[in-house]
Amino acid sequence: MSPSTSQIPVVVLAGFLGSGKTTLLNHLLRRNGGNRIGVVVNDFGSIEIDAMTVAGQVGSTISLGNGCLCCAVDASELDDYLDKLTRPSARIDVIVVEASGLAEPQELVRMILASDNPRIVYGGLVEVVDAAEFDNTRARHPELDRHLAVADLVVLNKTDRVDEAGQERLRDTLAELAGATPVVSAQYGRVDPALLLDPAVRPEQEEKVRQLSFEDLYAEAYDRGHGHGHEGHLHAAYDSVCVALDVPVHPRRLMAFLDSRPAGLYRIKGFVDFGAADPRNRYAVHAVGRFLRFSPQPWPAGEPPMTQLVLIGSGIDAAGLRKEIEACALSGPGDRPDERSMWGVLRYVPTQPDGVDEPGEPDGTGTPDQEL
Repeated sequence: MSPSTSQIPVVVLAGFLGSGKTTLLNHLLRRNGGNRIGVVVNDFGSIEIDAMTVAGQVGSTISLGNGCLCCAVDASELDDYLDKLTRPSARIDVIVVEASGLAEPQELVRMILASDNPRIVYGGLVEVVDAAEFDNTRARHPELDRHLAVADLVVLNKTDRVDEAGQERLRDTLAELAGATPVVSAQYGRVDPALLLDPAVRPEQEEKVRQLSFEDLYAEAYDRGHGHGHEGHLHAAYDSVCVALDVPVHPRRLMAFLDSRPAGLYRIKGFVDFGAADPRNRYAVHAVGRFLRFSPQPWPAGEPPMTQLVLIGSGIDAAGLRKEIEACALSGPGDRPDERSMWGVLRYVPTQPDGVDEPGEPDGTGTPDQEL
């Protein structure tokens, strides 16, 4: 499936000292799924530069041999560097902002949501917590409770240092602090990158055989050194549900589902066919945590109308989610949306791209970057 939007997701990675946040960041750089990642940090010390071929350094930017770029900035420079990282010439697929030393995580989220950069989209706030030191961390940093309350995903790291009873207690506490936010367990910061990053597809990656790069060899050596010979076990940390419908979806029923998303559901991406409610456009949907955005796009020539969605989360009821989405489909000639049915959807359309036929909005304005 094509990505739900051509904009570049900006993921905020947060966590207090010792949580394993920078270990997770380095893991993403090693196992990037072919993505070119733009990393924004407070200094280069958190990136294992020696582990990756450095292509060059210009000012406060380092170009890594795997195509990723690392920028050392402060909060006042964030907008400038987001502009640089999102230039087409940079060919960046996703941007990760490490919160340490830059700003409070929720302030970074506000900055991203308020940005007037049309090339970025909010990619979620990921809070990493140390399972073994969780109580001590809360005592030293009471603000952790506030961070968890606004997180879109919690990574419970270092679970190998806590027994099952302790993990269950931690999950109960996280449920109190973070509500329905999905929680993913990890060791050594090793979450499956597919939870956060969509696989990149480029012509050079479609070759059946290619020479192993230095980064490939290093990643394999790192895996062996940590007792992890492959990534397969990481998939158990989350669930993915794919739904395809060749019948149009009722806008109100879909919005009712999105307004009451179940616990553990982290991301939704894909395309929606609203049928007669807007026959000229399909709607790319991008949802992460509480954030939701729709982007109308003209139907590609020769492509039959269809709804295609991927739902990603932790501990979700895959069969139940599939039924809920299928229940949004129109049931017959008598099940027809009225002219006001699209209003709920259009609240989450920030702007109308050039060349898109607008189906008509109740007040002529869209409210961008809304959170559910």
